[in-house]
Amino acid sequence: MTSSTTAATRRRERRAAGVPSPWGMFFQGFLKHPVMVGSIVPSSDRLIRKMLGPVDWANTKLFVEYGPGVGTFCRSILERMAPDAQYIAIDTNPDFIRYLRQTIQDPRFAAVNGSAADVAQIVADHGHEAADYVLSGLPFSTLPPGVGPAIAKATFETLRPGGAFLVYQFSPKVKDFLTPHADRIDHAMEWWNVPPAQLYWAWKD
Repeated sequence: MTSSTTAATRRRERRAAGVPSPWGMFFQGFLKHPVMVGSIVPSSDRLIRKMLGPVDWANTKLFVEYGPGVGTFCRSILERMAPDAQYIAIDTNPDFIRYLRQTIQDPRFAAVNGSAADVAQIVADHGHEAADYVLSGLPFSTLPPGVGPAIAKATFETLRPGGAFLVYQFSPKVKDFLTPHADRIDHAMEWWNVPPAQLYWAWKD
């Protein structure tokens, strides 16, 4: 059995009766909240691998994601995480949170219905003082006024020294939100994605 066949079988086994497919759920979310979802197509496998490449998994105790949607990154992150690490996914869409709780059965995973701007409180509520890495696909350039800067500020206040804010976007404008807080920013493009994406790793040294 090929790895792709095994993965497909695993996804089918995890899908509870009455739970829509990831693509169906993602499309519904885009139609209901296009400003918050930002894309009609989930991220590609290449984007996921490149985005997570710089993460020091051996020293990661808390990984946070904003806007996990249907969990496009979730399983890749859980596969890489240590057994004693925790992963918190934060989304304002209750439909996505409900879907994640139904389809991901891992004691290290917590899906939270809330705002990324409240990340410090959410992290504290789960027993942590800081996050090692924060991942975001939120469309910063289309968020309501003031929300993007508030999220960026709260994120860097929550990151531990040596941690990073991992951001993938379709607009380079997101760098304007990162620059006031990051000590250094690495950048790359992922062309094998629809649409091609800007990748940023904003480090807190």
